[in-house]
Amino acid sequence: MKPFALLAFAGLGSLVQSTPVAPAQPRSLPRARPHLHTRQTNNSSGPACAQVSQAMYGDGTTVANYVVPAGIAWDCINSVPLNATSAKLLLTSIKPYMEWQSTLTVLKDPPAEYVEKVQPAVDIMGGLDKLASDIDAGKVANEYAFGWALYTLIQSAHDGHFSYVPDSVGGIFTWGRDVPLVSVSEDGEQLPSVFAFEDVLGLQYKNISYTPSAVAKIDNVDATEFLETLSQFGGLQDRDALYNNLFYEIAQVGLGEAGSGTGMFTGGGRGRFVYPGANTTFTFANGTTRTIQNFARVRYNFRGLNTGEDVAKQWFTYGMAASAEVASDTVSTATSKSSGPGYPEPVSIGPLNLINGYYVEGNDYKDVAVLSVPNFVGNSYAQEAFQKTSQEFIPKALVDGKTKLIIDLQANGGGTILQGYDLFKQLFPDLDPYGASRYRANEAIDLIGQSYSQRASLAPRGSNSSLASAQSSYFDYHTDMTVEGKPFTSWAEKYGPQEVNGDNYTTLERWNLSDIYTNISSGGIDVTGYGPLANITGPPKFKPENIVIVTDGYCASTCTIFTEFLTKQAGVKTIAMGGRSNKNAIQAVGGVKGVNNYAFGYIQSAAQTAIRWNPAVNESVLASYKDDLPLYRASNGASPGVNVRDGLPQNDTSGIALQFVYEEADCRLYYTPEMTVDINSLWKAAADAQWGSSGKCVGGNNSQKRSNHLVTTKLKPRRVQVSSAVAMEKLQSFEKSFQLKTECHMTGDGFMHP
Repeated sequence: MKPFALLAFAGLGSLVQSTPVAPAQPRSLPRARPHLHTRQTNNSSGPACAQVSQAMYGDGTTVANYVVPAGIAWDCINSVPLNATSAKLLLTSIKPYMEWQSTLTVLKDPPAEYVEKVQPAVDIMGGLDKLASDIDAGKVANEYAFGWALYTLIQSAHDGHFSYVPDSVGGIFTWGRDVPLVSVSEDGEQLPSVFAFEDVLGLQYKNISYTPSAVAKIDNVDATEFLETLSQFGGLQDRDALYNNLFYEIAQVGLGEAGSGTGMFTGGGRGRFVYPGANTTFTFANGTTRTIQNFARVRYNFRGLNTGEDVAKQWFTYGMAASAEVASDTVSTATSKSSGPGYPEPVSIGPLNLINGYYVEGNDYKDVAVLSVPNFVGNSYAQEAFQKTSQEFIPKALVDGKTKLIIDLQANGGGTILQGYDLFKQLFPDLDPYGASRYRANEAIDLIGQSYSQRASLAPRGSNSSLASAQSSYFDYHTDMTVEGKPFTSWAEKYGPQEVNGDNYTTLERWNLSDIYTNISSGGIDVTGYGPLANITGPPKFKPENIVIVTDGYCASTCTIFTEFLTKQAGVKTIAMGGRSNKNAIQAVGGVKGVNNYAFGYIQSAAQTAIRWNPAVNESVLASYKDDLPLYRASNGASPGVNVRDGLPQNDTSGIALQFVYEEADCRLYYTPEMTVDINSLWKAAADAQWGSSGKCVGGNNSQKRSNHLVTTKLKPRRVQVSSAVAMEKLQSFEKSFQLKTECHMTGDGFMHP
């Protein structure tokens, strides 16, 4: 392996350029002005889209090359002319879905602490109107400029449940770099700096003779400034969590294509929608520079296409049914049989690395078990296996003398809501999970609820299978219960609405976990402590003080529900990893704290079903959901959706949704080089911080233990003592993961797509 900071980056092949070039684009641009990027043309002549076709099929083979230089793809997508008529119709047709976004009003005027510490205000509806005006005024240059403005408007809400990826932004090309980065502290005390991950990897498993040097600048911009700016295009809300998600992290990699790949910087997760420029130039602290050529992944067949007009005619769906997508090459490292790179063999193996049980290695940690939960399951066939894994591992760990438990929630974007409830109940059978929520009241929800509740009332609950789709829905008032644990008496009682902080919301409700349809809602499992499992009671499996949650801030959706139960109702402490290069305390939960998401397709189906069951509402606002244009114009594989339910804390009096509540973790730890390749070193550090005498928290309750704030600029030798064969095997497993891309097909009623 060659030192990236000194020589060409190993493994990049033809994408490496041996001589530096000028930065491909200016940075810190206004988010809705992608056309300001500096164009860089390819050496080939002819229209850019013809160059893409040539790059894919130029060798005459029948197998297409789906990776092409980013510069020609950028010029190609920017040559697709704007279809102003379709663009205006799209803006009109998505507005009814926006009304379901639970935080729509609060986003315009968030609490002061949220604005100060998290994100600025954003007016979604006003932004849609402004974009329509810009189209009328001729200010939108092309189809991509329109798509990017729409995408970033909704993305700026920083709600992982709330997204719309137009066809021009993610449907034709996605983007990436071939250089995974990590942010690490030399010793866990010095401020972290950014390094090329292959340098750190070589430091662990190769007898390298050079000293890895930190990345000082990227495209001639201070590396920290560059990365913090880039991170703001992510789907999380917390800035430290966004920063973490830029980097290579073994928890994300272990999820394969269901995670955010090798980091947002390389085009993982939502980084795949952000054009990185034609090239990227790295300047290192030791004075060396290296330039790589960035790439685009082509998602469709470009054979015979020459111009932007050709691409629009062939692959854009301006109101017609979507064309069939060409399958491209895929690489996945996640399996159901073993953990991803950097993990030991599990004691208990769950499905697809979504949950595994481990014991921490080392004589000083013989009493520590780890339940690694990077996802709460979005695959229906894995639901039962997920629950079974924790059911088996928790008692096994206790029998094996484990008295302490680390719950590792790194990379957890959520999943099925009631899996989070069930795992909490397995750990604390004596506690009743609270979990109050509300919808933003609107006319469509009211009409759908009236229709569903009327149909569901035709027969006693569960007595008629033809009524199951109505009776198992939120829109049947018999579903759920009041915050006091009582049944609702009518749809009018459940709907309300209640005026809170300047907007109208439905009546607060909680899941009725004893309901006969809970099994359906939970993806096919029975929740521990209710229904067929009602006999499972007793004290906590581990004492609350002997449990600690570890997160990277990515925790979102169902993960936030689970964490809220553990911290607020059980008193469990949290450790947040990484974050920006400072000494501040950070949040443990940095993803969306909304507790339920609906895809546009589900809302459309519910509206159409309500009309079918009650034709009298055919000419109502529900008719607005008949138009398929919002679905056709969304990128395939990036289902548009909204957050429909706010989560509210127990004993709340403010009415402020959890999404806008800032909560610092009890402890913060920096990532060290070892933690980027060996998860056991991270678990040891967490155990030391929570239960040991040598723990070193950066922020939080133990911040006084930290004394050294020097910045890491280079890394000392730290070769892992393993055989050459084992070292090579580990290197190969990591290097294989560099090819990962995000192609998430997970689902879930509480899941945030990366």
